[in-house]
Amino acid sequence: PQKTSFHRSQTLGYKNGFAFSRLPTVGIGRERLYVNQLSQAEVEELSSNRPTLIYGQAKQAPPSGFVPAHVAFDKKILKFDAYFQEDVPLSAQECYRIRQVGIYYYLEDDSMAVIEPVVQNSGLPQGKLIRRHQVPKNDRGDHYHWKDLNRGVNITMYGRTYHIVDCDPFTQVFLESQGIELNPPEEMAFDPYTELRQMPMRKYITPSDFDQLKQFLTYDKQVLRFYATWDDTDSMFGENRSYIIHHYLADDTVEVREVYKQNDGRDPFPILIKRQRLPKTFVDNKKTFPSCVLEISDQEVLEWYTAKDFAVGKSTTLLGRTFFIYDCDEFTRNFYRDKFGITDFQPVEIKKKPPEEVPQVIPPYNGFGILEDSLQNCFSLLPKPPRKDVIKMLENDHKVLRYQVALESPNPEDRKRRFILSYFLSNDMMSIYEPPVRNSGIIGGKYLGKTRVAKPGSTTENAVYYEPSDLTIGSTIEVFGHRFVITDADEYVLNYMESNAESYPAATLQSLRDHFRPRQVVKETANSDIPTLGTSKQELDELIVQVQEELKLHKYLNNKNIQEAFHQCDKDGSGILDKAKVLALCNSLSVPTNTFLVNKLIDLCSCGEDKINYHDFLRAFPS
Repeated sequence: PQKTSFHRSQTLGYKNGFAFSRLPTVGIGRERLYVNQLSQAEVEELSSNRPTLIYGQAKQAPPSGFVPAHVAFDKKILKFDAYFQEDVPLSAQECYRIRQVGIYYYLEDDSMAVIEPVVQNSGLPQGKLIRRHQVPKNDRGDHYHWKDLNRGVNITMYGRTYHIVDCDPFTQVFLESQGIELNPPEEMAFDPYTELRQMPMRKYITPSDFDQLKQFLTYDKQVLRFYATWDDTDSMFGENRSYIIHHYLADDTVEVREVYKQNDGRDPFPILIKRQRLPKTFVDNKKTFPSCVLEISDQEVLEWYTAKDFAVGKSTTLLGRTFFIYDCDEFTRNFYRDKFGITDFQPVEIKKKPPEEVPQVIPPYNGFGILEDSLQNCFSLLPKPPRKDVIKMLENDHKVLRYQVALESPNPEDRKRRFILSYFLSNDMMSIYEPPVRNSGIIGGKYLGKTRVAKPGSTTENAVYYEPSDLTIGSTIEVFGHRFVITDADEYVLNYMESNAESYPAATLQSLRDHFRPRQVVKETANSDIPTLGTSKQELDELIVQVQEELKLHKYLNNKNIQEAFHQCDKDGSGILDKAKVLALCNSLSVPTNTFLVNKLIDLCSCGEDKINYHDFLRAFPS
């Protein structure tokens, strides 16, 4: 009567798509049946029988393939959280620093890497501290293995000790699967100085009964303007400069602006002190409190500058600078008259001190460059070239006085050396050139560049330079320690000085006239002894033209070499050579003297007995 369910057990079913039948285990009314149940002995017998009795011999499974370590442990990394302590010897606020790092162990090749997370604006070189490689463990060549890593242990790598505090879940599972007992995790250590910087400082400020909103609404856009000066003339390069002080009544802030004048040489940077509250009186702190700080709060300041601290005719110190207020604008006068009852606003006249005249001391001449050119470096940072006499340069352009000089030296080799001294009238400079002489053993060329040469005994303060009047025949000039004797000069020197006789002394002109008198006598004699042979200058010119036409057939002739050879043979410069020497020169230079026209030209150029004026002869050989 207690049975309420009379269902029959299900004996037919499907498993994996196959129909099968099973013996019922319970009867009607969910009553358990023991007929279809196995006994304990039957169960034990079945358990003792192997499946081989039913299914036959089992096939042996094939051996598993070999898997290398770099494949089995590819991208499998053990990660440990650690930190190390770094000493900070040069800081009064911290003695050591805690730096958190991550130690990565790569299972595929037993390499390690230490990486520090990058913290923005830390000022430390962070990131990868130790690159990935097998880290040596000791001096015997051993390397760190994952068996050496555990929580709460210290490992030393390259002289730096790292303390491991924890690891990630994969690392924990792997180590426990390998039979390593992990230590309990520890808390990560933090840098005390960083924690101190991040910890907000609690401040308890009692609300003030002063209504700042009312002040702002009442005095908004109302500014007091004062005209002041800052006298800094006592310091080096100091001066008395003008400023404008603005006091904003809305929030009691002060601003100082500079006053610039036209062409004062200063950059237009208008603000000297930006708009801010300026402290007037500080709280009495200890001596260890710095006298200059970047940020000042109300805890360090006892009193701030307000409108009552500014007055015309008084000095005010703002951030270490003392400003003298000498005037103010009309709005400021009305404000002080209504607010404080002040009526005395007489402006103070500012008198600038005359600048002290500092004598300019010119350093001694160092010997480099021209004296006037080097002197310009003492007058300006960007030296300008010295002023030149343009009129003199234009009048005497390309006018050069040439002299032949000999070196006065105790060496016999130097006594034979001859130089050409050129004096440039446009700028009073001199240059010396040594003509090259073959097989002399001395390289000729430029001996002295264009420069002004001072006389011996002259000083840099009163330099006296050589002039054309000092260059006389036989005189000795000293050029930078070398003495030269003037032995000869061009005829142009005598002609120029005679045309400007009023500018040169008579002794200089007389020495040149005495030197050139023998040459003039020889020339006059030669000119007077030229036989006319019934010919004129026109006939001589016609003959020269005919000779030139005939010599065109001889293309091997070098007219330049012919003229140089004749000038070299005329050592005294008289223009007259022996007829035999002329014929010998013509033969050496392959001049056809056997032709009728050339022989006639030689006869026309003859003067005296066996003498030839070769100047007319050389007209047939133009260079």
